[in-house]
Amino acid sequence: RPTSQGRIVVDWAKTALSAVTDMMSAVDAMRLDHRATLRVAASMTIAECLVPKWLMQLRSLSPALGVNLTVVNSVSVQQLVREDEAEVGFIECIDPPADLEYREVSRDRLVLVIAPSHPWAKRQRGVSFRELADTALIVREAGSGTRTALEQALAAHGLSVDTHLELSSNAAIRVAVESGMAPAVLSQLAVDGEVREGRLVEVPVVDLDLARPLRAVWRRRNRLTRSGADLVTIASSIQASKTVSRGTR
Repeated sequence: RPTSQGRIVVDWAKTALSAVTDMMSAVDAMRLDHRATLRVAASMTIAECLVPKWLMQLRSLSPALGVNLTVVNSVSVQQLVREDEAEVGFIECIDPPADLEYREVSRDRLVLVIAPSHPWAKRQRGVSFRELADTALIVREAGSGTRTALEQALAAHGLSVDTHLELSSNAAIRVAVESGMAPAVLSQLAVDGEVREGRLVEVPVVDLDLARPLRAVWRRRNRLTRSGADLVTIASSIQASKTVSRGTR
């Protein structure tokens, strides 16, 4: 059994080894910086609506930097980060991943959208969350942050999502909704243009919290490269507040 002095030495050793691990992680990060390619994974909504703006600012800081962007759903983004296939990922999940480092970079809100010809377009009031649960919707695929957020919001009231059609693309869902096939719940970021142009109509959902955080994630104990850290900082500074505030008027 170690003596009291021995236990102190063990604690010192743990601290020293932790410092060595941190130093090696920093050295690896500097080595990766010299490769001049940043591997990024992003959920579809974030990749479509936000990442282009972020990369424009990142390019102004590092003109020679190459970026390898993989666009998948939020569950797949987390897996790519865990497997070190991406240095940093961006997800839409309400619950932060327990095994990854994360930072909230923005906020988003899901909205119910319909075709202008849909009967709900003439309503003076919104749709109740129970009525939403009783309506067959066009939804994203399982693993999508958009679908998961909707499922969790309804589950909080003991309800579930009724699926009319499942599609793995925001663009495909927008076209299907516009054709009058069925309503859908999508990110406000993904439908803002269509709503402004009158091709889709946003219908309020009464007493259902559809707000969600957008987060950057990376592996634990991994120090982000300078370009990776710059991208997270840029993402945090460019908020989607204007879009969110417009939807909550």
